Amino acid sequence: MIALLAAAAVAAQATPAPAPSAPPVRQYHDLALSPSGDKLAAVEQVETGQENHDMHPALVVRSTRDGQILASYDPCPTCRYFSPAWSPNGDSLAVMAVDQKQFAAQLIVIEQGKPRTAATFSGVGDQTRWSPDGKSIAFLATVGARKLTGATQAGIPLTGEIGETNDEQRIAIVPATGGADIRFASPADTFVYEYGWTPDGRGFVGTAAKGNGDNNWWVAKIEAFDAATGAARIIASPKTQANYPRVTADGKSVIYIGGLMSDFGPVGGDLWSAPFAGGEPVDVTPNFKGTFTSLSMTGGETYATVLAGDQTELVTLDPVKGPKKIISTAAASFGASAFNGRFAFDASGRMAATEAQDFEHAPILLAGPVAAMKQITHDNDAAPAFVSARSVTWKNEGFDVQGWLIGPRDVTPGKTYPMIVQVHGGPSAAAAPNYLSHGTVNDLVAHGYYVFEPNPRGSYGQGEAFTRANVRDFGGGDLRDILAGVDAVEKFAPIDDKRLGIYGHSYGGLMTMWTVTQSQRFHAAVAGAGIANWTSYYGENGIDEWMIPFFGASFYDDPAIYEKLSPIFYIKNAHTPTFIYVGERDVECPAPQSLEYWHGLKAMGVETSLVIYPGEGHGIRKPEHVHDLADRIVGWFDKHLGS
Repeated sequence: MIALLAAAAVAAQATPAPAPSAPPVRQYHDLALSPSGDKLAAVEQVETGQENHDMHPALVVRSTRDGQILASYDPCPTCRYFSPAWSPNGDSLAVMAVDQKQFAAQLIVIEQGKPRTAATFSGVGDQTRWSPDGKSIAFLATVGARKLTGATQAGIPLTGEIGETNDEQRIAIVPATGGADIRFASPADTFVYEYGWTPDGRGFVGTAAKGNGDNNWWVAKIEAFDAATGAARIIASPKTQANYPRVTADGKSVIYIGGLMSDFGPVGGDLWSAPFAGGEPVDVTPNFKGTFTSLSMTGGETYATVLAGDQTELVTLDPVKGPKKIISTAAASFGASAFNGRFAFDASGRMAATEAQDFEHAPILLAGPVAAMKQITHDNDAAPAFVSARSVTWKNEGFDVQGWLIGPRDVTPGKTYPMIVQVHGGPSAAAAPNYLSHGTVNDLVAHGYYVFEPNPRGSYGQGEAFTRANVRDFGGGDLRDILAGVDAVEKFAPIDDKRLGIYGHSYGGLMTMWTVTQSQRFHAAVAGAGIANWTSYYGENGIDEWMIPFFGASFYDDPAIYEKLSPIFYIKNAHTPTFIYVGERDVECPAPQSLEYWHGLKAMGVETSLVIYPGEGHGIRKPEHVHDLADRIVGWFDKHLGS
């Protein structure tokens, strides 16, 4: 795998830079490898850097030998497809299909090349799982859902009596043969975030919490659910957020990834273990200098992916002792499914498949023996490299810090360039290689900018101590790491220090709002879905449980720390022209936060602009809004930095 990516990098370096425009690129999501390892199913669609849903997706089955398409299925033209899963004998393929506009879901089973509907319900669903004996199919169902699952999705309109009704995501089961009603295997008052069958097929293990599903993942427990009765039992109350609970083959233990996580989805932490019968969790990998990002158990083997600095590693694990062996490593992004793990495996655990991409190379599918996977798709071979990219490392205040510098492929000798510092969301996350580069990055590079994506303290990739290093210190050490990273970049890259901009979304939006009140180094700023005032934010957002691990107490118990870290209280120091945007129905970073900051800048006479996108949540997703936003961001920087 390393040789494959390295060879591609050399080829790209020798290719003349093409005209910078976003190409159509085939993306691969939700991989599932057949039990024998000979077939790979994936949800595939064509996308560009500025649109998430250009072409209707299809469920595609390929040969793992050469990537040849064996079959393609699209039985629901209005649906999105999620979490395909092969039956234990490999004869059938199940997939969840959801019409996200009508909130209608169906479980589809494909047998002998023909799709049939095994279950339908009003709502949304995901995480399809066959029972070990192949007689039943389980999935997560939110019956009567009023919104799409997750706090990053647009919230429901806040009208009428608030907070009296919750959408509950439950484990549902149907016979594999169909013809029976859905029955539930988890309580009606419990939101199940993720789950998996126990090895004996008698039940499930999952992460779950009572109450509002958007808010309570941060207090979720690891629970066991009886497949026959739906009765729940608490296995452990983690000391951290938890993801990927897996029962060991002997049925005695549950292992999971536990860490300081700021949102459901971006996974990072140490490897933890707890007795399946119940008991105190134990950190199996204390002081590990990396971040575990996914976990899989198959064929008696346990695998994990690890982010270590700028490298993504696939490792084998001992559930008691931790990592045993590094299987592969590369400076690339791997994985196309958050629930299945970043790699898909066959029943033996000897064959694997994944998706890989980096800043210069479009996504490919890899498949084959775990230690010798090879490229099997060539859909994107003609996709050119639009940017150059390199990993940057520097030291600051005793920390080893890493980031990515993305820039034009052709640099004029003697010329200096403006640079945008893009701060990632989270804070518990990391900037990682991505060919489409979140859309706007490629646009900025095409307009003559360098883009610097730092991973300051609070990020993944350096271990849990590094991830926890910004607790009660947002905008302190993390900002100093970022500024030190800018200094490090300017030592070797042709950057004009008088034409620096800063840009971020979510935590990155907060950091943008904060930075322009603490430093005059940046001459233009873009703050997306930011947080201006932690004191008012505490009562406005729909996910206040996330704040306790980061602030140490609620606002009501320790208001001083919330005020200390709020950009609005330093607004008189702001002089940087700032464009602000947010979704109208953002659950995580509500629009009033952006309005409050915009109002403060206006009062200070600072040039500013605010756009609130109608109907949008924490992510801006509608194609017309995505295009508009990209144009506004590039236009704002062009106006104030003069590329």
